[in-house]
Formats: sequence, structure tokens, C-alpha cells
Amino acid sequence: MPSITFQGIGSGLEVGSIVEAIVNAEKTPFESRLNYKESTITADISAAGTLKSALEDVQESIATLFDTDEYQKRTATGSDDFISLTSNKDASVGSYDIKVDVLASAHKLVSAEIDSAEAVGEGTLSLSSGDNAFTIDVSDTETLSDIRDKINASEDNESINATIITDDNGQRLVFNSQETGVANAITITVDDTGGINNTDLIGLSRLALPNLTEATKAVDAQITIDNTVTVSSSTNEFVDVIDGVDITVKKVQDVDDADSKISITEDNSNIEESLKSFVTAYNKLVDLNTNFGKVGDGNSGVMVGDSLLRGVMSKIRSEFTSRFDFGDDSISLSELGVRSDQYGKMSIDSEDLNEYIKNDVDSVQQFLAGTDSKPGFAKSLSTILDFYTESDGIIQGRIDSREQSLDKLSDDREAFTRKMDSLEARLYTQYNSMDLLVSNLNSTSSYLTQQLDNMPGVVRNNN
Repeated sequence: MPSITFQGIGSGLEVGSIVEAIVNAEKTPFESRLNYKESTITADISAAGTLKSALEDVQESIATLFDTDEYQKRTATGSDDFISLTSNKDASVGSYDIKVDVLASAHKLVSAEIDSAEAVGEGTLSLSSGDNAFTIDVSDTETLSDIRDKINASEDNESINATIITDDNGQRLVFNSQETGVANAITITVDDTGGINNTDLIGLSRLALPNLTEATKAVDAQITIDNTVTVSSSTNEFVDVIDGVDITVKKVQDVDDADSKISITEDNSNIEESLKSFVTAYNKLVDLNTNFGKVGDGNSGVMVGDSLLRGVMSKIRSEFTSRFDFGDDSISLSELGVRSDQYGKMSIDSEDLNEYIKNDVDSVQQFLAGTDSKPGFAKSLSTILDFYTESDGIIQGRIDSREQSLDKLSDDREAFTRKMDSLEARLYTQYNSMDLLVSNLNSTSSYLTQQLDNMPGVVRNNN
């Protein structure tokens, strides 16, 4: 469009209005069609994305149903002030009495007092705890603090912490085992350079084991099971001492304290919980299907008649009526108490479900989770949903295709805008040229009229 126009000076025409009307006559139908296409495609993308999200929710809700580790769990009860418990599905159902006899402790050795500024003595310290052994070379100028730092900084040291306690008579070097139990007791030997022997109370030999005070003994934890079986552990944890049960001891039971009583029971409550989660997610999908697929005058759903919506719902519903055979067993979802009403919504009859679980939990597990060689209901349904929900699945492919169509419409809009700008500029050029021509013709007409009026013998008619 020209930056400066002189509209209608010569002709008196409203050039701007005329050009605007012509351009709008071209622009309005095209933009209406384009806007309709964009809104339709955008609505389809949104609907497909919402459908995919709902299917993913259903898929997520059944994830635990094909995980065999989620079935026939064991619950261990009986944790108290003396013990805490964990268990896995290998635990055998039963009850046990546990008595905590001893807690495990870490070994601690303390040296005699040595002045903080005194050089302890030259030589080599050889230390060990458990499977870890290392040596420290000590010079004839190093103090107790220097030796402590060397022990803690040693790259080979994985088992002993050294600290210093200061009292009125000097410093004491304390050796602490990092692990509890008899097997992790600390041993220290000294090669005392220049000393008479390696166990006297002179020089570096003062840090040899015979010259150290045992502040805390290395002790294994011990429990007694059912007043019969005694078990020891280097730590306060007893792993798998009862099949599938780990016991952590916290406090010794005195004579007057009652034994801890633990009970291992089978826990299948998660089956109903997982099925309820699935039913909730599926019913939301049914509501979405009803909303998207409804038919009505001027109020139809965004995916009414859509083969994608019909296809996925049909495949899911077919799984609900399928029977899964495992040897002599053949089960369908409805037999477990999971049934649909006249509107297609699911519900759970907890009494029927729990009765089936109680009588034959193995068959329930096989039906829902399947076996190593054959998928069950949950895995089979998840495989169907993969076809729609995966990143390269059918729904994402449709979304990608629609987004490409939107990109093309955007390109078309830009190309049409350039075309309309060109049309507007051309019309202004044409009308301004016409206006200038009319102006020139009017000037010529005025000049000729003036000349004729001035010719001799010409009489002006003033009427």
C-alpha cells in the first residue's frame, strides 16, 4: 500500500473506501474458510491429545496388575520398642517369639595420656579391623595429633576412625571401629624404631594393643527365636534369619520384658486397590467417549463418528469379555466381580473379588498378570493401548499430521496476506492514475472553456 495517496482529488471518488471494499471482497471468504479449517484441526488435535492422556491413565492404572512381585505379598507385624521388621513374598506364613539378648557394638581402644606437644616416637603402626589392614609410618617428630590425621587420611584405611580426647593430664588417642561385631575388632601392632621391644611403654610402643585400654568391646548381636534357636549377627540386623523376614534389633529385653511376638500373614489387598484404580481410570475414559461421540443438533461431540474413537473403545471392551486360559483354569473379568452397567461403566463387587482371591489367589494372579510364557488380562490390555499411546503410536501420528496441516495453513495465510497487500497496492496505483487523468481532463476542459469564452463573436449564455 502506498505510503501517501491523494484520494479523489481529480475525480471526487472515495478511492480508499473503494479499494478497501474490493480487497475485503477477496479477503473475507478466504479467511473464513481458513479460520474454519484451523478451528476444526485445532479441536481435533486437542481431542486426540485428551483421548491419549485418558488412555495413558488407564494404562498406568494397570501397570501393577501385570507385575508378579505385587501379588501374594507378606506382611510382618510385631515391630515394637525392641525390634523392627521387613518382609518379602518369600516369607512363610506363621508366628514367632523373638527375644533380644545382646546388641552389637563397635570396638573402641584408648591410649594412655601423652603430652600434646610431645613427639610420640618413630616407627610403623600396623592397624586392622575386619578384612581391612593398613600401615602408618610415624617420624620422630610427630605428635599424637599428627598420627590421628595420618590414620584418618590414609587411602588404605576403610575401617578405623581416630579421634583425640584431651583431659587434665594430656591427650589420649582413641581408635573406633567403623563396623560393629567381633569380626571387626581392632588390632594394632608397632614396629618401634630404636625401642627395646614393641610392647613396652616407651616411644611408639605406647600405641601397641597391649598398652591400650578397651573402652568398648567388639560384640555380636544375639537373638533367641521361640526360646530355642540362638542366632548371632555382627550387626544389629538379622537378614533372612526367618525366610523372607529381616529383623533389626533396637534394645535388649530384660528378664521382666516380654518377648516380641511377630506374625507373618499373606496380604493381597493391593489386588483390589489396583483394580479400583483401573476401574476409576476406565470410567473416566467412558465419560470422555460419551462426550466426544455424542450426536445432537448443533451440539455433537468433537469426535462423533470418528473411527479412532470407535476402534479403541471396541478393542478395550473386547478384552473385558475375553477369557484367559491357564492350564485347567479359565477366568474372565466378570467372574472376579468386575462388571459393566448398561452405560458401559465398570464397578467392582468386592465380596465376589475377595472370595475368589481367598479361594484361589494363584488363578487370580495368572489371569491378571499372566505367566512367563503367556500374558494375562492386564498385559494384554496394555499391549493394545501401546498401539495408541506410544510416541510413535497411532494417536501421536494423527496429532503430528494435524500439526503439519496447521503449519501449511499458516503458510497459506502468509502467502494470501502478501497477495492482498499486492492487490491493494495495485488498486491504489490504478485508481490514483485514473484520478490524475480525470484531474488533467478537467484542467483541459476548463482551459478550453476559457479560451472559447474569450473568442470574438462568441456570446456567453448566462442562463
